[in-house]
Amino acid sequence: MSKDRILVLEDEKDTAFVMNHMLLKAGKEVKIVSNGKEGLEVIDDFNPKVIVADWNMPVMSGLEFTKELRKIDKYKSIYLIMLTGRASVNERVTGLDAGADDYLTKPIENLELIARINSGIRIYDLQSELKKVEHTKAILEMACTIGHKFNNPLASLVLGLDSLLDDLNSDAKEKHLEDIEIINTAINRIKKLTHELTKLDDPQITEYLDDRGMLDIGD
Repeated sequence: MSKDRILVLEDEKDTAFVMNHMLLKAGKEVKIVSNGKEGLEVIDDFNPKVIVADWNMPVMSGLEFTKELRKIDKYKSIYLIMLTGRASVNERVTGLDAGADDYLTKPIENLELIARINSGIRIYDLQSELKKVEHTKAILEMACTIGHKFNNPLASLVLGLDSLLDDLNSDAKEKHLEDIEIINTAINRIKKLTHELTKLDDPQITEYLDDRGMLDIGD
């Protein structure tokens, strides 16, 4: 089972050392950087569930980092805890308004920080599961819609072919027998596809082209 990844933005070496030791002991995978700019540079590869960011850092502060992070859609679900020595309500509100999910005032209690991080992990996991459920629901609704939309033109195609065959004499049918068989085969494949789309209950995605997937509904 993979470990939960925690990204820590902390420029004070002693504090960073203690947090790294504490989080490793708690069974987390940890990456430490010293400012917000470095945090933005490593976040894609590290892919954390929770970020712990100090407010006061050189180059890019925790507040500036949070604002930049929340501009990017794919990072909006990452749980972010702001650490600061600032204790005023206005400053806490500023951090939360910038996009922080939680707030701890230094000096922090180690057990409380671990508890807040674990809470953030649970929230992140629940959001991820909800996204999967919503994604699956959207796929099922789309598949069912397409399946039903196929039915009317498919019925017209079948009736049209039957009517055409009724009008053809035996010689004409014999002449176009191969074409008729190709059309019938195509119609039967569309019927099967339509049935599978409307009855789909566990959508699976297979590789198609580059980073695009394709709904797996058999041959």
